[in-house]
Amino acid sequence: MRKNSIKNTRINGEVLRELSRIISREVKDPRIAPMTSVVTVEVTPDLKQCKAYISVLGDKEAQENTLVGLKNSAGFIRRELARSINLRNTPEIIFILDQSIEYGVAMSKKIDDINHRS
Repeated sequence: MRKNSIKNTRINGEVLRELSRIISREVKDPRIAPMTSVVTVEVTPDLKQCKAYISVLGDKEAQENTLVGLKNSAGFIRRELARSINLRNTPEIIFILDQSIEYGVAMSKKIDDINHRS
């Protein structure tokens, strides 16, 4: 299976949907911030690994605590993912902090500041 095949795209979408559901509803770790969202997911073609890009609304400490909480809950999340999605292999999940939303908000604020000064 190629990286950008239709099958891989469909698997990425399904894993994204289920990871979002599991993190928001089933993981009970208090370190995970309530405003945590899965931005995108990249599953390797051999279904061995999955990179999940996570966005956390909050300060730097909340982001770090959420990442630690997710890494500690990775086994539980993987087991729940295996129960909900029927794949040949359940991928090992690697959580990566995605700051693109935060960057976009900061840039939007800067543009608004420049427009108000003019």
